[in-house]
Amino acid sequence: MKSIIFFLLMMPLFALATDPAADGGNVTEKFKVYGNCGMCKSRIEKALAVKGVRYAAWDQQTKMLTVKFNPELISLQELHQRCADVGHDTELVKAKDDVYQNLHGCCQYDREKS
Repeated sequence: MKSIIFFLLMMPLFALATDPAADGGNVTEKFKVYGNCGMCKSRIEKALAVKGVRYAAWDQQTKMLTVKFNPELISLQELHQRCADVGHDTELVKAKDDVYQNLHGCCQYDREKS
């Protein structure tokens, strides 16, 4: 009987742990952002330091960005665009050529052919 009562009391906690709304509506996405170095990492993460983004971390080795954000405040497309606006191509948005050309030499990654 005690274990049943314990289970019933714990059920709401398990529900909160798996409910995305329990995290303020934040979702986590991963996508490729092209870059090379620590300066790229800093630039990409700084570009995403905006309202609606709770966490952004770019991995230099895998070129993958992990971002936790509130889709009611900023869209996934906007996140891609913000990366491109500072010179870094993503899976969805290519940076403007002049912005890419103004990156430091070590930051100029090999661009995908379009």
